Amino acid sequence: MSVIQLLFRLLCVLVLAGSGSGLHGHNNSVSHEYCVLGAGPAGLQMGYFLSRSQRDYIILERNTGPGSFFQIYPRHRKLISINKIYTGRRNKEFNLRHDWNSLLSDRPDLLFQRISRELYPSADDFPRYLSMFVKELGLKVKYGADIGRIKASDFNGNHGYILTDQNGVIYQCSVLLVSTGLWVPQQVDFLGSDLVEGYESIPTDPEEFKDQAVLILGKGNSAFETAQSILGRASRIHLYSPSPVRLAWQTHYVGDLRAVNNELLDTYQLKSLDGLVEGRLEDIAIVRREKDGGKRRTAKKRSKKSTEGKEQLYLTLTELLDQNGNNISKVTGQNLPSYHTDNFSLRQPYDRVIRCLGFRFNFSIFDGSARPPQSSGARGRLPEITAWYEGRGTPNMFVLGTAAHSRDYRMSAGGFVHGFRYTVRAVHKILEQRYHNLAWPATKLPISQLQSWILRRVNEASGPYQMFGVLGDIILLRGSYCECLEEFPLQALPQLSALSGRLLTDHGLLILVMQYGLNRTDTLGPGRAESEWTKAWRSNFLHPVLYYYNTLPTEKDMRQRPVGWPLPRPEAVHHMVEDFLTEWDQPISHSQPLRRFLEHCLQTDLRAFYAESCFLLSLTSRTPPLFCRQGYLRKQGIVGNSHLWQHAREAGLMADHQGDITPGDDTSVSEYLKHAGAAVVSTMKLLTFEGH
Repeated sequence: MSVIQLLFRLLCVLVLAGSGSGLHGHNNSVSHEYCVLGAGPAGLQMGYFLSRSQRDYIILERNTGPGSFFQIYPRHRKLISINKIYTGRRNKEFNLRHDWNSLLSDRPDLLFQRISRELYPSADDFPRYLSMFVKELGLKVKYGADIGRIKASDFNGNHGYILTDQNGVIYQCSVLLVSTGLWVPQQVDFLGSDLVEGYESIPTDPEEFKDQAVLILGKGNSAFETAQSILGRASRIHLYSPSPVRLAWQTHYVGDLRAVNNELLDTYQLKSLDGLVEGRLEDIAIVRREKDGGKRRTAKKRSKKSTEGKEQLYLTLTELLDQNGNNISKVTGQNLPSYHTDNFSLRQPYDRVIRCLGFRFNFSIFDGSARPPQSSGARGRLPEITAWYEGRGTPNMFVLGTAAHSRDYRMSAGGFVHGFRYTVRAVHKILEQRYHNLAWPATKLPISQLQSWILRRVNEASGPYQMFGVLGDIILLRGSYCECLEEFPLQALPQLSALSGRLLTDHGLLILVMQYGLNRTDTLGPGRAESEWTKAWRSNFLHPVLYYYNTLPTEKDMRQRPVGWPLPRPEAVHHMVEDFLTEWDQPISHSQPLRRFLEHCLQTDLRAFYAESCFLLSLTSRTPPLFCRQGYLRKQGIVGNSHLWQHAREAGLMADHQGDITPGDDTSVSEYLKHAGAAVVSTMKLLTFEGH
């Protein structure tokens, strides 16, 4: 038990002793160092890291099982998160790039594919996976704890939080981790909104929409999912929202419309009665036309089959209604848009209007002392948080998972499992440094091994690949060696030392980021990709980028960075040209340009050499190349590579046994090289000649 934990519990006892009957007695109050609110995927992911670190924590869940959101949503029960099992690889880290449902753990078998092997699984499978995750890892979850009130409290100068559930049980914690997700339906207030059905309550049987005209408010995945489910039954489906539809394969944002839901685009473009219309939701009114009055003359009679016995709904504009009247359902022809513009797109009546506008964060459980402000983006649906995921103005309260998506809304994958599993891991590393004085884990490498480390990360690492432009690898240069910090939040770079516990030197730093190009292009048109390495900066698709800085960027630098850039302008930048196979391992297009960039920044020869070359250069050169000094001359070379050992033995440069070959004192290097893979080895072989 940490010193902080002991002090906190002592403070809690003192507070409880002086609080009187307001705490409902001693048995109705508990204290923990960490309270995790919500047993969804983000809460359970944090629970795993806290459990592995042996911290005092509790996960509080209001329902009877984990992942309760997925018991209801999506309504039509098909997930749009990819479950790609077959990648042709056995590398677990690489495979996570294409597994969007599994959580991170040290159990290689604890993957979603144990539950489902479908590319787009059933939503019912996800709570089953989360239950398995909880059970097999022994996570501490308390179900049936519906927290209705959260307030901040000052425990003798330490900012903590008090949570109260529906039974009056009080939970006190020094750090609150909010992972409640988004589940409150987003609504827009307009006249007639009471006539609209919500996505959360509509029937899911397509037969209930047989031969009905349906207007759907929204153009996101929930709207198109609903439209797709009734496409073969409804007579007409229109989707209405302020913005045109955004296609994920165009924007590279997984939250935009996915191809698995977009069949209505076919029926719209091929003129089969369905369509998309743009307009402000705040300006509309949904009205129910009076049965006996206000009839309009039309050129042809409408079928009464679909509307028999039902009043029909019209979309009109608020400015056309008689604002002096209280009953807006009494509509006459003069109130309907077609009276003013007879080519108005939505002039025909509808049998149903459905709201599919997504969800928002539940701010209502926080009192004024603990409530984070609403974010300026995402229509205020999300809480405002810092670059290290701490609530603005709410010290020691961190927001995790989908609710923390304001940091990368419409930019990266932080609102989805395959993205926030990595941001949760980053937050845990920050917690370990702040509250337990454990520095951010770092891999210490000789500078001669930096290139191979970078090649491994760009070809395998799943965190920067999924959280492109948001999480990056920080390489702290120390002269003859470097320290590599994986998946640090880029926007928190000015606070690097405080958040990571790692200090900079005057050698500067490198930052490795995965990012898309800024050039807008036809994503399916000719010339959409760049294949020439000399023009790598023109790459449009996801590719690695290296930034070199002499000094750490400041807050001002971050604010003034160019539009669309994840980081400020560096002293030097290097784009690795995009690759159709997402394999950045080719000697001419990828490895050699990377090495020359690193040599420019480090002012060091980083070429790799065979043992024979090192031997010759050691005899003929006063200062052998760095690779030879840090490898061959220390009896290391390329540590742990059986192919090179065999080559050396055949050349007569090494004994037939390997017992006298030691990898040196730095175990992190040998540990890394165990996983470096054949791609790095083949690249190193091709770059050993002095002329390259």
